[in-house]
Amino acid sequence: MSRYTGSKFKRSRRVNMSTLETGKELLKRPYSPGQHGKSRKSKLSNYGIQLTEKQKIRFTYDLTEKQLLKTFTTAQKIKGVVGENFLKLLESRLDNLVYRMGLANTRSGSRQLVNHGHILVNSKKVDIPSYRVMPGDIITIREKSKDLKIIKESLEKVQKTVEYVSFDKTKLEGTYIRLPERNELTHEINESLVVEFYSR
Repeated sequence: MSRYTGSKFKRSRRVNMSTLETGKELLKRPYSPGQHGKSRKSKLSNYGIQLTEKQKIRFTYDLTEKQLLKTFTTAQKIKGVVGENFLKLLESRLDNLVYRMGLANTRSGSRQLVNHGHILVNSKKVDIPSYRVMPGDIITIREKSKDLKIIKESLEKVQKTVEYVSFDKTKLEGTYIRLPERNELTHEINESLVVEFYSR
């Protein structure tokens, strides 16, 4: 599966949002990448606006178009508001929760931990990053992997986790407490525009 390997800072600048959720990407250059980034003031069409919102989500969760569309299709089948269901499904991915618990500095790093079999869900090894974690599920590190340098260094940088996730640094054990509320997720994404994009 092809995956973007270019500058993630440029991607953030392209959609004018910190997709790494650190804010660092826009500090020095808060404008679009490229030769005319500073002077570019073209007005986006409705399609362009919808596309940008969709790209914000794709870049934030570091997914391919195929993965994003598959998740959206699933969200449509769940009772409730499609846009909110979409974001909640993305937050419920195993690679995202490993990142939220501070076991990796980036989502790509957390995906690698999952792919390499370092993560257990309810004491069973799960090596599928897109695995849908359910509220109440317990995420732990495989015993042989608890001394991994990458995990220790990441945990040292963690200051706090999100409210819908708990993590015990001593036991290296986390719990997906509940689905997130919409106000706990980024306000820089207008998911209703993404629903419009996919409903064209």
